[in-house]
Amino acid sequence: MGNDGGSIPDRRDLVKTKRKAEQADKQNQILAKWFFCALSKRPLQDPVVSCELGKLYNKDAIVEYLIDKTVYGDGAKICGHIKSLKDITTLRLTPNPTPVDPNSEKPQAAYVCPLTLKEMTGALPFIYLSTCGCVFSAAGLRALSSPAEIPSPSSSSDAKEVPAQSKSTLLCPQCSKPYDRLLDVRTLNPGPEEEAVMREAMEARKAVKKAATKNKKRKAAEMQSGDAEVVVESEHKKAKTLATSAAPRTNASFAAVTRKVADSLAEEESKRKGKMSEAVASLYGPKDGSAKRKETFMTMGTFTRYA
Repeated sequence: MGNDGGSIPDRRDLVKTKRKAEQADKQNQILAKWFFCALSKRPLQDPVVSCELGKLYNKDAIVEYLIDKTVYGDGAKICGHIKSLKDITTLRLTPNPTPVDPNSEKPQAAYVCPLTLKEMTGALPFIYLSTCGCVFSAAGLRALSSPAEIPSPSSSSDAKEVPAQSKSTLLCPQCSKPYDRLLDVRTLNPGPEEEAVMREAMEARKAVKKAATKNKKRKAAEMQSGDAEVVVESEHKKAKTLATSAAPRTNASFAAVTRKVADSLAEEESKRKGKMSEAVASLYGPKDGSAKRKETFMTMGTFTRYA
Protein backbone atom coordinates (compact mmCIF):
# COMPACT_ATOMS: atom_id res chain seq x y z
CA MET A 1 0.00 0.00 0.00
CA GLY A 2 1.90 2.97 -1.22
CA ASN A 3 5.52 3.32 -2.19
CA ASP A 4 4.95 0.93 -5.04
CA GLY A 5 4.91 3.60 -7.64
CA GLY A 6 1.20 3.14 -8.21
CA SER A 7 -0.47 5.40 -5.58
CA ILE A 8 0.33 7.72 -2.72
CA PRO A 9 -1.96 7.29 0.34
CA ASP A 10 -3.57 10.36 1.88
CA ARG A 11 -4.67 10.97 5.50
CA ARG A 12 -8.25 10.48 4.53
CA ASP A 13 -7.39 7.01 3.34
CA LEU A 14 -5.57 6.03 6.53
CA VAL A 15 -7.59 7.74 9.29
CA LYS A 16 -11.32 7.26 9.81
CA THR A 17 -13.03 10.63 10.26
CA LYS A 18 -16.47 11.38 11.73
CA ARG A 19 -19.24 11.65 9.20
CA LYS A 20 -20.88 14.99 8.74
CA ALA A 21 -24.43 15.21 10.03
CA GLU A 22 -26.97 14.94 7.30
CA GLN A 23 -28.75 18.23 6.78
CA ALA A 24 -32.44 18.22 6.03
CA ASP A 25 -33.54 19.78 2.82
CA LYS A 26 -34.70 23.31 3.64
CA GLN A 27 -37.12 23.32 0.76
CA ASN A 28 -38.83 20.20 2.06
CA GLN A 29 -39.03 21.71 5.53
CA ILE A 30 -40.69 24.83 4.13
CA LEU A 31 -43.20 22.75 2.19
CA ALA A 32 -43.99 20.67 5.29
CA LYS A 33 -44.65 23.79 7.40
CA TRP A 34 -46.71 25.81 4.93
CA PHE A 35 -48.58 23.14 2.94
CA PHE A 36 -49.20 20.37 5.50
CA CYS A 37 -50.74 20.07 8.97
CA ALA A 38 -48.06 20.09 11.65
CA LEU A 39 -49.88 17.34 13.58
CA SER A 40 -51.45 14.95 11.08
CA LYS A 41 -49.00 15.67 8.21
CA ARG A 42 -51.99 15.83 5.86
CA PRO A 43 -52.38 18.72 3.37
CA LEU A 44 -53.91 21.85 4.87
CA GLN A 45 -57.61 22.26 4.22
CA ASP A 46 -60.29 24.53 5.64
CA PRO A 47 -60.84 25.10 8.47
CA VAL A 48 -57.18 25.83 9.23
CA VAL A 49 -56.19 26.84 12.77
CA SER A 50 -53.06 28.08 14.45
CA CYS A 51 -51.76 27.95 18.01
CA GLU A 52 -50.00 30.72 19.93
CA LEU A 53 -46.67 29.47 18.58
CA GLY A 54 -47.74 30.07 14.98
CA LYS A 55 -47.97 26.45 13.79
CA LEU A 56 -50.57 25.49 11.19
CA TYR A 57 -53.03 22.64 11.79
CA ASN A 58 -56.18 21.18 10.35
CA LYS A 59 -58.92 21.77 12.87
CA ASP A 60 -60.21 18.20 12.64
CA ALA A 61 -56.74 16.91 13.59
CA ILE A 62 -56.70 19.11 16.72
CA VAL A 63 -60.17 17.89 17.69
CA GLU A 64 -59.04 14.27 17.27
CA TYR A 65 -55.97 14.98 19.40
CA LEU A 66 -58.02 16.59 22.21
CA ILE A 67 -60.44 13.65 22.23
CA ASP A 68 -57.70 11.00 22.25
CA LYS A 69 -54.12 12.20 22.70
CA THR A 70 -52.74 8.82 21.66
CA VAL A 71 -54.04 9.14 18.09
CA TYR A 72 -50.81 10.81 16.98
CA GLY A 73 -47.66 9.39 18.49
CA ASP A 74 -45.74 12.67 18.66
CA GLY A 75 -48.79 14.80 19.44
CA ALA A 76 -47.58 15.81 22.93
CA LYS A 77 -44.26 16.97 21.50
CA ILE A 78 -45.81 18.97 18.66
CA CYS A 79 -48.85 20.53 20.32
CA GLY A 80 -48.68 19.59 24.00
CA HIS A 81 -49.35 23.25 24.89
CA ILE A 82 -52.85 22.99 23.37
CA LYS A 83 -55.21 21.98 26.17
CA SER A 84 -58.55 23.00 24.64
CA LEU A 85 -60.07 24.73 21.63
CA LYS A 86 -59.55 28.03 23.44
CA ASP A 87 -55.82 27.69 22.79
CA ILE A 88 -56.21 27.82 19.01
CA THR A 89 -57.47 30.46 16.58
CA THR A 90 -59.40 29.70 13.42
CA LEU A 91 -57.65 31.50 10.56
CA ARG A 92 -59.46 33.57 7.96
CA LEU A 93 -57.41 32.75 4.87
CA THR A 94 -57.77 34.31 1.44
CA PRO A 95 -57.86 31.72 -1.38
CA ASN A 96 -55.36 32.09 -4.21
CA PRO A 97 -57.17 33.56 -7.23
CA THR A 98 -54.52 32.28 -9.66
CA PRO A 99 -55.66 29.13 -11.46
CA VAL A 100 -53.72 25.96 -10.78
CA ASP A 101 -51.06 25.10 -13.37
CA PRO A 102 -50.90 21.30 -13.71
CA ASN A 103 -47.52 21.49 -15.52
CA SER A 104 -45.81 23.44 -12.74
CA GLU A 105 -43.12 21.52 -10.84
CA LYS A 106 -43.46 23.69 -7.72
CA PRO A 107 -46.56 23.35 -5.54
CA GLN A 108 -48.89 26.30 -5.84
CA ALA A 109 -49.89 28.12 -2.67
CA ALA A 110 -53.56 27.73 -1.76
CA TYR A 111 -53.72 31.08 0.05
CA VAL A 112 -52.48 34.62 -0.50
CA CYS A 113 -52.27 37.90 1.37
CA PRO A 114 -55.45 39.92 0.76
CA LEU A 115 -53.46 43.16 0.79
CA THR A 116 -50.53 42.40 -1.51
CA LEU A 117 -51.72 39.12 -3.15
CA LYS A 118 -48.37 37.56 -2.23
CA GLU A 119 -48.61 33.78 -2.08
CA MET A 120 -48.25 32.08 1.30
CA THR A 121 -45.41 29.75 0.39
CA GLY A 122 -42.97 30.48 3.21
CA ALA A 123 -40.76 32.72 1.09
CA LEU A 124 -42.21 35.78 2.87
CA PRO A 125 -43.15 36.07 6.56
CA PHE A 126 -46.87 35.92 7.26
CA ILE A 127 -48.75 36.87 10.44
CA TYR A 128 -52.24 36.49 11.85
CA LEU A 129 -54.27 38.52 14.36
CA SER A 130 -55.33 36.59 17.45
CA THR A 131 -58.46 38.73 17.87
CA CYS A 132 -60.06 37.91 14.51
CA GLY A 133 -57.82 35.32 12.82
CA CYS A 134 -57.20 37.34 9.66
CA VAL A 135 -53.94 36.42 7.88
CA PHE A 136 -51.68 38.94 6.10
CA SER A 137 -48.12 39.21 4.93
CA ALA A 138 -46.01 41.01 7.51
CA ALA A 139 -44.96 43.67 4.98
CA GLY A 140 -48.52 44.30 3.81
CA LEU A 141 -49.91 44.78 7.34
CA ARG A 142 -46.97 46.96 8.32
CA ALA A 143 -47.61 49.23 5.33
CA LEU A 144 -51.26 49.78 6.27
CA SER A 145 -50.90 50.00 10.05
CA SER A 146 -51.68 53.45 11.38
CA PRO A 147 -52.63 54.42 14.95
CA ALA A 148 -55.00 57.08 13.60
CA GLU A 149 -57.44 54.51 12.23
CA ILE A 150 -59.59 54.32 15.37
CA PRO A 151 -61.59 57.48 16.14
CA SER A 152 -61.20 59.01 19.58
CA PRO A 153 -64.13 58.68 22.02
CA SER A 154 -64.58 62.48 22.06
CA SER A 155 -65.37 62.53 18.34
CA SER A 156 -68.01 59.82 18.58
CA SER A 157 -71.58 60.36 19.73
CA ASP A 158 -71.67 56.97 21.46
CA ALA A 159 -68.44 56.88 23.43
CA LYS A 160 -69.30 53.64 25.24
CA GLU A 161 -69.12 51.56 22.04
CA VAL A 162 -65.69 52.86 21.03
CA PRO A 163 -62.78 50.81 22.41
CA ALA A 164 -60.12 52.43 24.52
CA GLN A 165 -57.62 54.08 22.17
CA SER A 166 -53.90 53.75 22.54
CA LYS A 167 -50.88 54.16 20.31
CA SER A 168 -50.74 50.39 19.74
CA THR A 169 -54.47 49.87 19.08
CA LEU A 170 -55.35 49.48 15.40
CA LEU A 171 -58.16 48.22 13.20
CA CYS A 172 -57.91 45.05 11.15
CA PRO A 173 -57.78 46.11 7.47
CA GLN A 174 -59.99 43.17 6.49
CA CYS A 175 -62.72 42.98 9.17
CA SER A 176 -62.18 46.30 11.04
CA LYS A 177 -61.92 44.57 14.41
CA PRO A 178 -59.60 46.32 16.91
CA TYR A 179 -56.33 44.65 17.82
CA ASP A 180 -53.15 45.49 19.68
CA ARG A 181 -50.13 45.38 17.39
CA LEU A 182 -47.87 44.63 20.37
CA LEU A 183 -49.92 41.79 21.88
CA ASP A 184 -52.28 40.37 19.24
CA VAL A 185 -49.95 39.83 16.27
CA ARG A 186 -48.66 36.25 15.87
CA THR A 187 -46.02 35.13 13.35
CA LEU A 188 -46.84 32.01 11.33
CA ASN A 189 -44.14 29.32 11.36
CA PRO A 190 -41.51 31.46 13.12
CA GLY A 191 -37.82 30.61 13.37
CA PRO A 192 -36.38 28.87 16.44
CA GLU A 193 -35.35 32.10 18.18
CA GLU A 194 -38.67 33.84 17.55
CA GLU A 195 -40.57 30.71 18.58
CA ALA A 196 -38.73 30.72 21.94
CA VAL A 197 -39.78 34.35 22.47
CA MET A 198 -43.39 33.53 21.54
CA ARG A 199 -43.37 30.58 23.95
CA GLU A 200 -42.24 32.82 26.83
CA ALA A 201 -44.99 35.32 25.98
CA MET A 202 -47.54 32.48 25.87
CA GLU A 203 -46.50 31.21 29.29
CA ALA A 204 -46.72 34.74 30.71
CA ARG A 205 -50.24 35.20 29.34
CA LYS A 206 -51.34 31.86 30.77
CA ALA A 207 -49.91 32.76 34.19
CA VAL A 208 -51.78 36.08 34.20
CA LYS A 209 -55.01 34.40 33.11
CA LYS A 210 -54.64 31.71 35.77
CA ALA A 211 -54.09 34.32 38.49
CA ALA A 212 -57.14 36.30 37.31
CA THR A 213 -59.27 33.14 37.33
CA LYS A 214 -58.07 32.29 40.83
CA ASN A 215 -58.93 35.78 42.12
CA LYS A 216 -62.34 35.58 40.48
CA LYS A 217 -63.09 32.24 42.13
CA ARG A 218 -61.92 33.59 45.50
CA LYS A 219 -64.18 36.63 45.21
CA ALA A 220 -67.10 34.41 44.20
CA ALA A 221 -66.48 32.19 47.23
CA GLU A 222 -66.36 35.22 49.51
CA MET A 223 -69.62 36.51 48.07
CA GLN A 224 -71.25 33.11 48.54
CA SER A 225 -70.07 32.92 52.16
CA GLY A 226 -71.36 36.46 52.75
CA ASP A 227 -74.73 35.53 51.26
CA ALA A 228 -74.84 32.43 53.48
CA GLU A 229 -74.23 34.58 56.57
CA VAL A 230 -77.00 36.95 55.52
CA VAL A 231 -79.36 34.00 55.00
CA VAL A 232 -78.49 32.55 58.42
CA GLU A 233 -79.01 35.92 60.08
CA SER A 234 -82.35 36.37 58.37
CA GLU A 235 -83.40 32.86 59.45
CA HIS A 236 -82.46 33.71 63.05
CA LYS A 237 -84.52 36.90 62.86
CA LYS A 238 -87.43 35.01 61.37
CA ALA A 239 -87.29 32.32 64.08
CA LYS A 240 -87.12 34.99 66.77
CA THR A 241 -90.12 36.76 65.28
CA LEU A 242 -92.11 33.53 65.13
CA ALA A 243 -91.24 32.70 68.75
CA THR A 244 -92.28 36.16 69.87
CA SER A 245 -95.54 35.99 67.97
CA ALA A 246 -96.29 32.50 69.37
CA ALA A 247 -95.93 33.68 73.01
CA PRO A 248 -99.28 34.50 74.75
CA ARG A 249 -100.05 38.16 74.80
CA THR A 250 -102.49 40.10 77.07
CA ASN A 251 -104.75 42.51 75.30
CA ALA A 252 -104.97 45.70 77.41
CA SER A 253 -108.38 46.65 76.09
CA PHE A 254 -109.78 43.17 76.81
CA ALA A 255 -108.40 43.25 80.40
CA ALA A 256 -109.96 46.66 80.98
CA VAL A 257 -113.38 45.44 79.77
CA THR A 258 -113.15 42.33 82.00
CA ARG A 259 -112.28 44.43 85.04
CA LYS A 260 -115.18 46.78 84.35
CA VAL A 261 -117.65 43.90 84.09
CA ALA A 262 -116.38 42.37 87.36
CA ASP A 263 -116.74 45.70 89.16
CA SER A 264 -120.30 46.14 87.87
CA LEU A 265 -121.25 42.63 89.01
CA ALA A 266 -119.79 43.26 92.47
CA GLU A 267 -121.71 46.54 92.72
CA GLU A 268 -125.01 44.86 91.75
CA GLU A 269 -124.37 42.10 94.29
CA SER A 270 -123.80 44.62 97.06
CA LYS A 271 -127.00 46.48 96.14
CA ARG A 272 -128.99 43.26 96.11
CA LYS A 273 -127.73 42.30 99.56
CA GLY A 274 -128.51 45.76 100.90
CA LYS A 275 -132.24 45.35 100.07
CA MET A 276 -132.55 41.95 101.82
CA SER A 277 -134.46 41.48 105.15
CA GLU A 278 -132.65 40.44 108.25
CA ALA A 279 -134.03 36.92 108.04
CA VAL A 280 -132.85 36.48 104.48
CA ALA A 281 -129.54 38.21 105.16
CA SER A 282 -128.90 35.82 108.07
CA LEU A 283 -128.71 33.02 105.56
CA TYR A 284 -125.61 34.60 103.99
CA GLY A 285 -123.79 35.29 107.25
CA PRO A 286 -123.29 38.39 109.42
CA LYS A 287 -123.54 41.72 107.70
CA ASP A 288 -120.31 43.07 109.08
CA GLY A 289 -118.39 39.87 108.27
CA SER A 290 -116.30 40.22 111.45
CA ALA A 291 -117.08 36.70 112.74
CA LYS A 292 -117.29 33.56 110.73
CA ARG A 293 -120.49 31.63 111.07
CA LYS A 294 -120.04 28.07 112.24
CA GLU A 295 -123.56 27.05 111.17
CA THR A 296 -125.52 27.53 108.05
CA PHE A 297 -129.25 27.49 107.39
CA MET A 298 -129.10 23.80 106.61
CA THR A 299 -127.10 22.79 109.77
CA MET A 300 -128.58 25.22 112.26
CA GLY A 301 -129.71 23.40 115.47
CA THR A 302 -128.25 20.07 114.35
CA PHE A 303 -125.01 18.32 115.07
CA THR A 304 -122.59 18.02 112.24
CA ARG A 305 -118.90 17.36 112.18
CA TYR A 306 -118.46 19.72 109.24
CA ALA A 307 -119.97 22.74 111.02
